[in-house]
Amino acid sequence: MLALLDAWLLAPFEYGFMRRAVVAGLALSLAAPPLGVFLMLRGMSLIGDAMAHAILPGVALGFLMAGFSLPMMSLGGVLSGLLIAVLAGSVSQMTGHREDSAMASFFLISLAAGVMLVSLGGSSVDLTHVLFGSILAVNGTALILIAGIASLIVVALAVIFRALVVECLDPLFLRGQGVHGSLVHGVFLGLVVLNLTAGFQTLGTLMAVGLMMLPATTARFWSQRLEGLIGIAVVLAMIASTGGLLLSYHFSLPSGPAIILLAGLAYVLSALFGRHHSLTARLRRRAAPLAATDSP
Repeated sequence: MLALLDAWLLAPFEYGFMRRAVVAGLALSLAAPPLGVFLMLRGMSLIGDAMAHAILPGVALGFLMAGFSLPMMSLGGVLSGLLIAVLAGSVSQMTGHREDSAMASFFLISLAAGVMLVSLGGSSVDLTHVLFGSILAVNGTALILIAGIASLIVVALAVIFRALVVECLDPLFLRGQGVHGSLVHGVFLGLVVLNLTAGFQTLGTLMAVGLMMLPATTARFWSQRLEGLIGIAVVLAMIASTGGLLLSYHFSLPSGPAIILLAGLAYVLSALFGRHHSLTARLRRRAAPLAATDSP
């Protein structure tokens, strides 16, 4: 039994590429889920997906200028994501349209522009790498960059945590304390862009948002407290990233989709059997009044 566990759980990490991949996955698992929890609480779950597409043109430009240079591609992704966020906010203020509508329009434009740029400058293999990533190909430079960005996000979230919570619940109170909600909102969106930029190397621009949102939405079925949501989401992301890597290694599966599908499986099971708001929880609530009526 111990030999079997060793072969399945420990032996794969004797290889350097697996160790680098799991460290990158754990770093992203610390930084991404708390952002996803706040996006969910603010009713902005799909904004994360929009921002994931918004970084694509910048990543593509960095790729065209310097090839697979992670620093250049990351810088391009950050600048592109911030530009799209500013443009969407500006259009929303000038026209009165909802910010999510403006963001959806810009992310479609960004996706098309990014795919066009990568296709013009490289092969289909290059496009696949940018869109879907390859966590098993993470090298030392990429690992340092990912860990650095994840650490920056965690520290920044700790600094603005209270303001962010208040801005979610009562923006008018925050304004009364002399803090502009738009500033907190802007910093938060900047952290989302940074997270997605760190994640594109491992999961690609199309799936980097999965590790941010799926654990966060899954945690909603198990806790109703903010601290619980964040803690459960982080643990679920760590399990999904590590488990997905092991499944990828043992069954020759693509690593990124394996990680996201494992997180998706956790979501489906939680929707069925979770403690709060799940199908099982609803059935229990419906059965309780009937049991009380039948009791003498």
